[in-house]
Amino acid sequence: MNNELNVLSEKTLEKLISNKVLDLFIRAGLISFLVVYCYQIFKPFFGLMLWSVILAVALYPLHTLIARKMGGKEGRAATTLVVAILLGVLIPATLLAFSFADSTTDLVKQIHSGTLQVPAPSESVAAWPLVGKQLYAFWSSAHSDLGAVITKYEPKIAGVTKQALGYAASAGTGILMFLVALVLSGIWMAYGTSGHAVAKAIAKRMTGDKEGEALVALSTATIRAVAQGVIGIACIQALLLGAGFILVGIPAAGILALLVLVLGIMQIPAAIVALPTIIYVLSTNDSTPVAVMFTVYTLVAGSADNILKPLMLGRGVDAPMPVILLGALGGMASGGIIGLFLGSVMLALGYQLFMAWVYRENGEQNTRESEG
Repeated sequence: MNNELNVLSEKTLEKLISNKVLDLFIRAGLISFLVVYCYQIFKPFFGLMLWSVILAVALYPLHTLIARKMGGKEGRAATTLVVAILLGVLIPATLLAFSFADSTTDLVKQIHSGTLQVPAPSESVAAWPLVGKQLYAFWSSAHSDLGAVITKYEPKIAGVTKQALGYAASAGTGILMFLVALVLSGIWMAYGTSGHAVAKAIAKRMTGDKEGEALVALSTATIRAVAQGVIGIACIQALLLGAGFILVGIPAAGILALLVLVLGIMQIPAAIVALPTIIYVLSTNDSTPVAVMFTVYTLVAGSADNILKPLMLGRGVDAPMPVILLGALGGMASGGIIGLFLGSVMLALGYQLFMAWVYRENGEQNTRESEG
C-alpha cells in the first residue's frame, strides 16, 4: 500500500514538475518573442533615442537653471533652451555640413577626372627622418603624373573615395537627426523629474536599492563628463574654426572642420589644423587686414579648449581618452557622423559601468575574506 502511494506521489510530482517546466518554457518563449518583436520595431529609432537621451542628460543642469528663473515652468524652460540652441548652433552647423559635403564631392570628382593639381614638394621634405625620402618620391610622382599614381593605387583610392562620399552623405542626415534628437531631448527635459524616477526604479529593480542609486549617478556623471567636457568642447572649437575657414574661403573648409572635431575628441591640439590655414591665408589672401584678423581669430578659437576644459572637464567622471577615441572612431566607422558622438559617449559609459562592477565585486570579495 505504501509502495503504491509512493509511486502515485512520484507520478503526481513528476507531472507537476513537467507542467511547471512547460509553463516556464511557454512564458519564456512568449516573453522572448515579445522582446525580439519590440526590438525590431524600435530598431530604426534606437540611435535617435539614445542621442536624444544623451542630449537631455547633458543639458538638464542648464534646463534646471532656466526653469528656476522662470518660476519652475519646466516645459517653457525646455522650449526656450531648445530654440536657443537651434538658433545658435543650427546655422553654423548646417553651413559646415554642406561645406563638408561639397568639399568631399568636389575632391572625389577631381580625383576621378584627373583635374586635381598637386603642388610640388619642398626639398626639405626629403630630409625628414624615417619617411622623408619615400614621401618626397611619392609626392613628386603625384605632382608630375597624378594619373599614373591614381591608376597604380586605384583599388585603395576607390575604397577611400567611396567611404568619403558616404561620410559626405551622412553629414546632412546627421544634421537632421540632431534636430529631431534635440526636439525630443526638450520633451525629456520637460519631464526630467519623472524620467529620473523611472530610471532609478529600473536600476533598483536590476541591481538593488543601493546599487541602483549608484548606477544612475555614475551613468549621469559619465554622460555629462564626456558630452560636455570632451565632445562639447570639440564641437565648439570645430564650429568656431570652421566658420572662420568658410568666411575667408579656405578650400575644403568642411573637411578641415571635421578634422578639428576628430582631433578635439582625441585630445590633440587644434593647432595642427589651425597653423597651416593661417600660413595659407597669409600667403594667398590679397587683403592684409583680413589675413591679420583671420590669424588673430584662429589663434583665439584654436586655444579656446584651454579655457573651456578647466570649466567643463571638472564636472563628472574623467573617462580614459583611449576609450573615448576608440568609441569615436568605431562609431564613425559604423554609424557615420552621428556615430562619432554616440560611439564615444556609449563606450565611455560602458567602460565606467564595467569598471564600477569590477571594483564592487572585488570590494565584496575582500570584505568576505576579511570577515572569514
